[in-house]
Amino acid sequence: MALHNDIVLFHYTYSPYARRITWYLALRGIDYSQCLQPPVLPREDLKALGVSYRRIPVMSIGRDIYCDTRIILQTLEERFPKATLGATEPDQKAVEVLLEKWTIDGGIFNRAAQLIPTEAPMLKDPKFTKDREDLSGRSWKKADMERLRPEALAAIRDAFDFLEAGLLADGRDWILKTQKPSLADIESIWPFHWIMEMKGALPQSLFSSGKYPKVFSWVDRFSKAVSSAKSSVSKPTTLKGLEAVQQITQAEFGAEEGHVDQNDPLQLKKGQVVESWPLDSGFRHRDRGRLVALTAKEVVIAAQTRVGSKEVRIHHPRTNFRIQAVGDSGSKI
Repeated sequence: MALHNDIVLFHYTYSPYARRITWYLALRGIDYSQCLQPPVLPREDLKALGVSYRRIPVMSIGRDIYCDTRIILQTLEERFPKATLGATEPDQKAVEVLLEKWTIDGGIFNRAAQLIPTEAPMLKDPKFTKDREDLSGRSWKKADMERLRPEALAAIRDAFDFLEAGLLADGRDWILKTQKPSLADIESIWPFHWIMEMKGALPQSLFSSGKYPKVFSWVDRFSKAVSSAKSSVSKPTTLKGLEAVQQITQAEFGAEEGHVDQNDPLQLKKGQVVESWPLDSGFRHRDRGRLVALTAKEVVIAAQTRVGSKEVRIHHPRTNFRIQAVGDSGSKI
């Protein structure tokens, strides 16, 4: 196996989405390198690799570049099949997928983000708020954040109730009654873990260990499990931007080229120039290239790096992404 499994993770440490991946890697004991990124654009290292996708994290394995945590987790489960964290039984797999959709597509994280205290230093930084407006497509002005806060509190309280009186009601340690954290725990815990550790985000009158003992115990138990896992594996090697770019451009592809499903509803052809971009956030930033693969789970396009002029393959999931032939005015998902 290549050094650090040929994995480079582009992220910044307090990204709640990136934690989904760093937790997974730690719990699996998978060795990797990291290239730390600024929390706001521009991200010159990813631009040098020919990536327009603007969200964090991004993971490369060789010259294959994976955008969006859903496809990153799926890829890690498939590439390292021994002792995976994913469910194997169909009913448990369904719970895992539903939890992913609940926290990402169901609005839990968006509501959690609306609870960032308006006095937080980041919200006093015009560069940060402008960047997040570009990312989300909504206002991050103080008055607008304060207006949304009561609705967000109600939504997050409802989610806590669901966890306390539903998924965790019988006193289980982990969502699927496993012996240790599983992928289902990662899929469900990440927005709650993030907002619970943010000072001033959750009022104690509504959220406390007394009101939600099972949720608070679950989050604490998970934090200890991750800390224990991290203490037993090597820390990731941190690469500077140019080092990461050079390592990736000099590598081989990490995955087979794949195929374009001729029965796919989009009716796109292999080799056709397409654009792909997310629909829920970061939708102003599109990746463009030659269509390499298209399946029910992912789209893969070939792009050129700006440094070294090497071909890389950019992978996006199908969920909440739009794919469109260049020159086609129609919209396809």
